[in-house]
Parts: sequence; structure tokens; C-alpha cells
Amino acid sequence: MTEWSGYLGLILQGAVVTLELTLMGSALALVMAFIAGLGRLSRFFAVRALATLYIEFFRGTSIFVQLFWAYFVLPFVGLSLTPLQAGVLALGLNVGAYAAEVVRGAVQSVGWEQREACIALNLGRWQAMRHIILPQALLVMLPTFGNNAIELLKATAVVSLISLTDMTFQAQVVRAQTGSTLMPFATILVLYFAMAVVIAWAMRALERRLARGLDGIRV
Repeated sequence: MTEWSGYLGLILQGAVVTLELTLMGSALALVMAFIAGLGRLSRFFAVRALATLYIEFFRGTSIFVQLFWAYFVLPFVGLSLTPLQAGVLALGLNVGAYAAEVVRGAVQSVGWEQREACIALNLGRWQAMRHIILPQALLVMLPTFGNNAIELLKATAVVSLISLTDMTFQAQVVRAQTGSTLMPFATILVLYFAMAVVIAWAMRALERRLARGLDGIRV
């Protein structure tokens, strides 16, 4: 029993690394989503082209390849990253590319009557986006953002390929040391599920809170 408690502690240490990857990767993905998503709607061709290139590149290439480039190839151009930094970079940029299309679609879904009202109120483009359009679009984005965060959580398993000691890596270590597959992988199955449930619950709670205040934002 004591031996298995030690192995469970090892997996829980990996769970902390997985949680760090998820939180930091989601933060980077959120930033990139708004930069690229709003960039797709820019009046300037160069900005739209750069945003589109980023989105299509990271959606069109494998997360495995992106992770290996971040960790093994970037050092050749003088940028050495720790396994954690490489994992956050690859996961954040990859998921951010998908979330960028969510931002673009949500902003475009705001009715034209809202935009016309902003013009009537003599609001500038930035003022209208910040105070009227984005608050309404955010409510549309949240359910898919929740899905993106859960997908990022599950994708953290790929970092075990660069020897980052996340849950999957630690489960493989326990399996190698004990010869048991059921215990370590059943444990991380439950942990992944529990984390996903927490993310889904948090997103639904945030969605309900924003929805209550939305009527005061519409013009």
C-alpha cells in the first residue's frame, strides 16, 4: 500500500505540471486568439494576411511537429526553451489558432443594428468594439473557449514526448516500474476527467454571470 501511495504521489506531481501547462497555455491561446481573430477583421491587408497565415499554419500542421520544432529546432537559431516553455508555446499557439476563428465569428455575429447604433452615438471604431461589440461577442465565444481549453488540457499529454514530467509521463514511469497498466492509466483518466469537469463548470458559471449583465450593454 505504501508503495502505491508513493506512485500516486508521483502521478499527482505530474498533475501539477499538467495544470501549469493548461493554465499558461490557455492564457497564451487567449491572447493569440484575440490578436489573430481581430486581425482577420482589420481594414489593413497586411494585418489580415499575417493573421490568416498564423491561423492556417498552426491549424494545418501537427501539434507533434510544432512541439518538436519549439524544443529541438529553435535552439539552432539561438532560442533555447525549457520543456515547460516549449510545451506552453506549442500548445498556446496551436489552440490559439483555432480560438482565433471563434473570436472572428463571434464579432461578426453581432447584429448590424448594434453597429449602426454605435455610429449614431458617434462612437469611434475602437470605442464601439471595446464597449459594445466585444462584450456581446464574448458571450458567444465562451462555450467554444471552454471546449478549446479542454482540448488543450487533453493535448498536454504530447509533452511527455520531450520528457516533461506531466501526468502521462509519470504514468508511463509508474507502468515501467510496476508492470501495471491499469492503476496509473486509470488514475490519470480520472484526473483528466476531473480537470475537464472543473473547466466546463467554470465556463458555464462565467457565461451565466456575463449573460445577466448583457442587457445593460446593448444599445
